[in-house]
Amino acid sequence: MDVIELEAQTGLRFSWNVFPPTRAEATKIELPLGGLYTPLKASQHFNYLITVFVRIVITPQLEYEPLRCRQSGCVLNPYCQIDKRNKTWICPFSGIRNPFPPKYAEHIADERLPPELVFPTVDYILPAHSGGIVPAPSFLFVVDTCLFEEELDTLKDSLQQVLNFVPQDSNIGLITYGAMCHVHELGKITQSIAILSEFQDSWIVPKSYVFRGSKPAGHQEVQQQLGLISRDPRGGAGGAAARRFLLPISECEFAFNAILDDLQKDQWPVPTDHRAERCTGVALSVALALLESCATQQSGRVLLFTGGVCTSGPGQIVGTSLNEVIRHHLDLQKETENAKYVKKALRYYTELADRAVAAGHAVDIFACSLDQVGLYEMRVCSDKTGGFVVMSDSFSMNVFKDSFRKIFEADSTGYLQHAYNAKLEVLCSRELKVCGAIGSCTSTGKKGLQVGETCVGEGGTCEWVIPALDKRTTLAFYFEVVTQNQSQVPPSRQAFLQFQTLYHHPSGRRRLRVSTVSHRFGEPGSHDLVSGFDQEAAAVLMARLAVFKTEQEDCLDVLRWLDRKLIRLVSRFADYQKDDPATFHLGQEFSIYPQFMYHLRRSHFLQTFNASPDETAYYRTVLLRENVLNSLVMIQPALFQYTFDGPPKAVMLDVQSLRPEVILLLDSFFHVVVWHGDTIHSWKEQGYDQSPEFQNFKELLEAPQKDAKALLEDRFPAPKFVVCNAGGSQARFLLAKVNPSATHNTMAEMNDGGYGGQPVDASNYVITDDVSLKVFMEHLIKLAVQS
Repeated sequence: MDVIELEAQTGLRFSWNVFPPTRAEATKIELPLGGLYTPLKASQHFNYLITVFVRIVITPQLEYEPLRCRQSGCVLNPYCQIDKRNKTWICPFSGIRNPFPPKYAEHIADERLPPELVFPTVDYILPAHSGGIVPAPSFLFVVDTCLFEEELDTLKDSLQQVLNFVPQDSNIGLITYGAMCHVHELGKITQSIAILSEFQDSWIVPKSYVFRGSKPAGHQEVQQQLGLISRDPRGGAGGAAARRFLLPISECEFAFNAILDDLQKDQWPVPTDHRAERCTGVALSVALALLESCATQQSGRVLLFTGGVCTSGPGQIVGTSLNEVIRHHLDLQKETENAKYVKKALRYYTELADRAVAAGHAVDIFACSLDQVGLYEMRVCSDKTGGFVVMSDSFSMNVFKDSFRKIFEADSTGYLQHAYNAKLEVLCSRELKVCGAIGSCTSTGKKGLQVGETCVGEGGTCEWVIPALDKRTTLAFYFEVVTQNQSQVPPSRQAFLQFQTLYHHPSGRRRLRVSTVSHRFGEPGSHDLVSGFDQEAAAVLMARLAVFKTEQEDCLDVLRWLDRKLIRLVSRFADYQKDDPATFHLGQEFSIYPQFMYHLRRSHFLQTFNASPDETAYYRTVLLRENVLNSLVMIQPALFQYTFDGPPKAVMLDVQSLRPEVILLLDSFFHVVVWHGDTIHSWKEQGYDQSPEFQNFKELLEAPQKDAKALLEDRFPAPKFVVCNAGGSQARFLLAKVNPSATHNTMAEMNDGGYGGQPVDASNYVITDDVSLKVFMEHLIKLAVQS
């Protein structure tokens, strides 16, 4: 089974598909032994019936309890040994024999194997008597009112439109904030509408509870003020009170829209030389307290919409005076006066994130502003809870509008493509241990025999909690081999891993997805491992590890660490003679891995120059939750060329590809750029595309636009779409990504024919001091072969 088929069936992709047999051998491979897992991937199983026909079987859904090993907790899977005579099965993790219950024994006797023994991934829809029924999800909208009136009107319009896509049985609530935080009652308005509906001239006054934005709002204080718990020690308040603030859409849609229609810009006075007072931290705390009271350990998410930085109360990022400059990367490195709020804000938002994780709720952040909003400090709320993060310049841009709409897109069965309050557990066979996970998850601290001594990311556990999952959420797991010598390798030379994800489905049922894989232990020495190396998965695992290390180390130290790992890898697996670079040869299994590392070193994930802390935080957050394909596009963007000579084709991500007579389409995940060469731009300026005799030119212009539209419709978060021409200011989005084989320092040599004999358009070279991929590879080879 190849890596693509394995990923299609299980949602798993490993850096090494042949495992090192011992701990000593594992230390020699230089790159981590890890896997990327997408729990909600729409798994497909391919049955090759004949050479030209492939039958695709969707992951089976089983409406009964899983059959588990009484010792390891392993769920029945295709790698279990079956004793048909005695009706027993042997767990591949514990090695003990387990009896089949009667319902299984009958199928085993009839030679009709249960689906668990056929498919590596199965979904269990748990029965109601085992706690399989959960309430509908709750969505609590937290809206910033310190926006320009045009921005606020656009945001209100988006909120009202998206209500048409939210399932009608979902509970919704509304909190608005500026200098103060307002929790809006929906239940009272709904009751008033029912009573006064026969009087057309009735006037309904919305009611809201106000919290001061400059002081912390404690959990119990919020609940008492909202009447969610009784001040009387004997109790008395509860779910009925909560229905004033969280109601099914079918019951409160009119009230919700009425409040939004009347919502105005925050009236708190703002001096001309000051920022608006914005209590984002208090609003988030109040929102979490409300959900903790009404939907704890149930499906719920807080959707925060912010258009500026928090300037008041806990979680403050900067003061209101414009004389105070919001922190930048240099301030964070040197801990200057501009970064005086950072540590306290990070602690505060981490506490909020821990509260959300404990209650099983997600925090989504939609940050739309031309300036920073404090995403660097707030990202922990989304990182730990699995919430969405979208950053844009304005609420009127498609980056926000399309992304917000896609969150509520339903699948073929009509349910949202989400999962809530998930717990994921990893089981390892005795030869392996799990070191940790990097992604949108939080450790539960569950210990076990499969927990490794080394700690990576969220480590020291074999179980993680994920308050919210979607079909793209991908977690990176890192493992270590604990076998000391060859004699301890099992006779079958197979290692086993099982991933169990228990979650709330939007249908109201609890589900358990089980994915089980097996990999072979290689023979001693490196050559047997080479055939199982997946350089794409390895690049993504290293990228996640590097981004995680930037949280504790200086970026320059992380770059040096990446370089050392790369040098040692090619030194071990390449063929060469010592101290002779001319003899260097790297096999095809590793051929593009150095290229990925080159582009990773230049990316915004590790380079902070010309980027704000908010931008860096945004890029890193998205990288840490995407699958292999999307992560590779972020690391090394895809470049496609359109000409009259034939269909579009992929070309090198190099400045040499920027030719006058071509159109280029760049996909860097966050940006989709259509670039017109000088000749193409000149023809377009002359209006040739409007003339019937140049219909082929019109079709050439439209082709990349159609392909770009397909990318925009499929991608989340929605990328920014840019159309530019050679020499234009917007061309910087393309020039920043291409390999700078032609720079201001090398133009003279290249135009003299020193680089392939092809002159380069002077408007298309890159003004940079970065080394080119060619120079990078030359230095890498020189260092790899030296004694």
